[in-house]
Amino acid sequence: MKRSTLRKAAVLSAASAALLSAAACGSGFEEPGAAPTQAPASAGPADLQIMIGSSGEAETKAVNDAAAAWATKTGNKATVTPAQDLGQQLGQAFAGDSPPDVFYVDASRFADYASVGALEPYGDKISNPTDFYQSLRDTFTYDGKYYCAPKDFSTLALVINTDLWAKAGLTDADVPTTWDQLTATSEKLKAKDITPLALGDTRDRVGAFMVGAGGWIISPDGKTATADTPENLTALTYVQGLMKDKYAQTPKQLDAGWAGEAFGKGKAAMTVEGNWIKGAMTNDFPDVKYSVHEMPAGPKGKGTLSFTNCWGISAKSKYKEQAISFVEAMTTVEQQMAFATAFGVMPSRQSAKDAYTAAFPNDAPFVNGADYAHGPVNAPKMDSVLADFDTGIQQLDSIEPKTLLERVQKNTTAALGN
Repeated sequence: MKRSTLRKAAVLSAASAALLSAAACGSGFEEPGAAPTQAPASAGPADLQIMIGSSGEAETKAVNDAAAAWATKTGNKATVTPAQDLGQQLGQAFAGDSPPDVFYVDASRFADYASVGALEPYGDKISNPTDFYQSLRDTFTYDGKYYCAPKDFSTLALVINTDLWAKAGLTDADVPTTWDQLTATSEKLKAKDITPLALGDTRDRVGAFMVGAGGWIISPDGKTATADTPENLTALTYVQGLMKDKYAQTPKQLDAGWAGEAFGKGKAAMTVEGNWIKGAMTNDFPDVKYSVHEMPAGPKGKGTLSFTNCWGISAKSKYKEQAISFVEAMTTVEQQMAFATAFGVMPSRQSAKDAYTAAFPNDAPFVNGADYAHGPVNAPKMDSVLADFDTGIQQLDSIEPKTLLERVQKNTTAALGN
């Protein structure tokens, strides 16, 4: 989860509540799983309303330019609105029975929308749908339906401060590729009075170790709690060990707002962050030299987390065919590469990988992570459960991992209605 996403978490939670409330109050949606009320198709050119959660002026301009090109080519109209707060404004739009035709859907909120019939399940209608990375398609699949095309994505990787690395007498041979090597390298760094690893103390960072151990919070179909397992216990026990040995320290312990800031200030030789760290390093720490590497493999192999949005289409849109045409245009390899160049995202189509890594070779470890990444929890009504899990992770230096996992298992089971 990016820093901007973390800041919006509380508002997004309220927006999800508003969306679910709207479904219960008769604004066109029925109980989860039921087919939504379909709007009649509108004749003539479409007047698409597009709502995006923009990262800044560069993204807003890029999407506006792409939308204008599509409108000119097809004879339709597309109005792009960069939301001040996407979650809140979408919640209000659905509650007021006037959702935009097309909008960004954050992966961590996708199940809330899909479960109440707010989204049109059009994913398989896009050209070459299997060209999107499988992990991203899984993220936007609910109850067996592939709903929406991934817009782009981010993954976590291991980022190394090359000056601190050299100061500790380390070389490329010391770059850890397994958990055991991560521990050994951390020991060497600590012996030189260098904090080895800045690690965010939430599921959105620690969860990568769970994936590397072969675990996760819920089953792939999103229906069963799988928190209290030997695999997850292995992961949390390992992370706890890093923390107790001071091999890993949290941003708060390093007097920083997030791990990337601690890393940029030279307070740690390594961090686990996503490709958004590039912007922070360029803008805030331009003199820091660093390299990016794939996450060290756990007992069950490589593991990381992915963060993504999809192009959601409202189930109530009068312009579904035109909306699909719009998403088609936004997800071509050429357009995804244009977005990548404009505002630094990674294309969600596998066929764009070679072009992307040729243009941005240092990002290859992030892109490679797509092959073994796990998306966010894919189930509705999990906000409070996940917030409580984060609280537990922040107490990992003093709480028993087994106790925490039992609590998450119980809470997840209740949230899933099992």
